[in-house]
Amino acid sequence: MILAGDIGGTKSNLAYFEVRKRRLEPIIEETFPSRAFASLHDLLGKFIFEHRLKLAHACLSIAGPVINQRCQTTNLPWVVDAERLSEELNLPVIWLINDLEANAHGIVELTPADFVVLNEGSAEPEGNQAIISAGTGLGEAGMFWDGTRHMPFACEGGHADFAPTDAVQIDLLRYLMKEHEHVSYELVLSGMGLNNIYRFLRDSGRYEEPAWLASELAESDPAATISRAALEKTSDLCEQALSIFVTIYGAETGNLALKMMALGGIFVGGGIAPKIIEKLKEPFFMKAFAGKGRMRELVESMPVKVITNEKTALLGAARCAMWQIDN
Repeated sequence: MILAGDIGGTKSNLAYFEVRKRRLEPIIEETFPSRAFASLHDLLGKFIFEHRLKLAHACLSIAGPVINQRCQTTNLPWVVDAERLSEELNLPVIWLINDLEANAHGIVELTPADFVVLNEGSAEPEGNQAIISAGTGLGEAGMFWDGTRHMPFACEGGHADFAPTDAVQIDLLRYLMKEHEHVSYELVLSGMGLNNIYRFLRDSGRYEEPAWLASELAESDPAATISRAALEKTSDLCEQALSIFVTIYGAETGNLALKMMALGGIFVGGGIAPKIIEKLKEPFFMKAFAGKGRMRELVESMPVKVITNEKTALLGAARCAMWQIDN
């Protein structure tokens, strides 16, 4: 029996899996609001106590850099230490992995129905792959071919410097520099990132914010409200904010594809992409993705697929545990 977890800044998915003939079979699965718990210990303790199943191994994916099985979470006020957690919860083994590393592991468990293709490309079967995911934060990871399989590795590329690609984005950077010492890609490519772009367009006087929209934003999740108004075409301000967001998303996906030399393909994960899939199919994303000057032909050869299965990281954590057991 494997305990797997996908611990995010907004929500956490936990599940028990059995391994049957090298396949993962989910037994019990629950979702919890992450910020309702003071620590990961409290969250796991609740789940384990309620179900009381005998565990062999546990693997948890977590949003943040994992160093020596310890993580200071990026978007939660938690410090997680795998060894200490194992002792406190009386579990035999707990592995911690970065959430994007887990997503990369989980891709193997998916079927063609779990993807939307943005660029068919021409994949090199043994070429490097990469994954980028905008959600509560922005995560990135790579996968290299080790001779038998694509081996995931984590990075913190989402916190690299935001690089504007046009005059409006330069003004966006200047706007955010007034509020932040360091303007990373995460500040423009995440839930808060979409809201930051919206505020910039409003505060710079480029678009007027109608009263009904201001009221909705005050009472609900800003990113969800902005996305919905943009897709429903009820607000020019929201439409432009989402167009800029998607353009920057495409540009950074292309940056990652170049850095990883992702000839095997690049995957777009996270909670935002499936919700705005129709916008991603418009020219903004792929035009920015391919806009790499002399490298245009190279990146255009790389397949680009959106992951629509929201449980990919959970499956990846379980698969990583299974892989660790074998090795």
